[in-house]
Amino acid sequence: MKRVYFKTFGCRTNQFDTQVMMSRLGRYEIAESEAEADVIVVNSCTVTNGADAGVRGYINQARRLNPGAKVILTGCGAFTKGEELFGAGKVAGVFGHSEKEKITEFLEKEDRFFEIGDLEHVDTTVVEQFVGKSRAFIKIQEGCDFRCSYCIIPYVRGNARSLDEALILEQIRKLAANGFGEFILTGTNVGSYGRDRGSSIAKLMKRMSLVRGVRRIRVGSLEPIQITDEFKELLDEPWMARHLHIALQHTSDKMLQIMNRRNDFASDLALFEEIADHGYALGTDFIVGHPGEDEAAWKEAMERVDRMPLTHVHAFTYSRRDGTPSATMKPVVPGDVAKARHKELTRKVKAKNLAFRKSLVTPLEVLVESEKNGLQIGLDQYFNRVAIESGRDLKGEWLTLENYEAAEEMNRAKI
Repeated sequence: MKRVYFKTFGCRTNQFDTQVMMSRLGRYEIAESEAEADVIVVNSCTVTNGADAGVRGYINQARRLNPGAKVILTGCGAFTKGEELFGAGKVAGVFGHSEKEKITEFLEKEDRFFEIGDLEHVDTTVVEQFVGKSRAFIKIQEGCDFRCSYCIIPYVRGNARSLDEALILEQIRKLAANGFGEFILTGTNVGSYGRDRGSSIAKLMKRMSLVRGVRRIRVGSLEPIQITDEFKELLDEPWMARHLHIALQHTSDKMLQIMNRRNDFASDLALFEEIADHGYALGTDFIVGHPGEDEAAWKEAMERVDRMPLTHVHAFTYSRRDGTPSATMKPVVPGDVAKARHKELTRKVKAKNLAFRKSLVTPLEVLVESEKNGLQIGLDQYFNRVAIESGRDLKGEWLTLENYEAAEEMNRAKI
């Protein structure tokens, strides 16, 4: 039986798309490494020029490692670099997001192929297992209607469109029956779910919570304007993870305007303080070093970060993405300056995270995910990692920890 290896770059949506392909493999087996594969499927990311370079480098490496394997490209990079890589003979085939449910057909093709598909497709596959995972990622929508100046994704994922609620709930029921208790809602712009179907993400989450076996629901990332009064009504529900990731991208209003964002600092601060009052940890995305970020804007941004109840940050040093408005903006922030600013921001939020963990008086509800260096590693309801000393394998188990230490890097416990 032929074997296929999947290499996934980028976001949780790509991770879900890979699971969709894995669930439709037919006669093929999943290989554990490139070396033992007959076919290597590269599910690519194209969010920055660097991401494209990483994918191209991996393809070259895979071809050297296993010259006999056929390499096929999919994912967002299929739209930006697929034609170039196909024309150069680097890949045997290219297919777009809308074609991934035909994965077996592509694997069996003898001839080279280029089938990019469209940007209007909505998945219909019900994923019943997540290979090697304790938590289940559930893609609920595709695409984005925002046009932030730095972002290429709407042009390679299309406009926002929601998956069918009945299929989402069917998937939840099957995964819950297979032992999954934590579900992470993902997509290109998750909070837009339901706008095209007369529904909302809050309504979907309420219905998900009624499925037997659903213990905790997390949301991948929300925009500030998507946290409506209807959504706020969910904040005290017992099944809600006590962590929200709200994408701000910056705290300087000048920079938010340059980035063509829809949020402003005064509203963001009020929103964060309101949610923090419900006992939530709060994370955000933050782009450091975007063109136009002068010293005054940075100083203002850091003063504002000090005022916010932030506990997590996904900080990016700006990386140019050809084809976006930001790619031609001036002045460009020098790399060493951006790197120093990135370090300053992450240091601030790391200190905030430690202070938050030390202030907690509630037990930690931990789902154990993996083992590393003799420690069992899991995530609590606040999206903080916990390292547990134990004499038995705890992977996949739920633990309530009342005695733990808020150490520098993560919480620690012994049972």
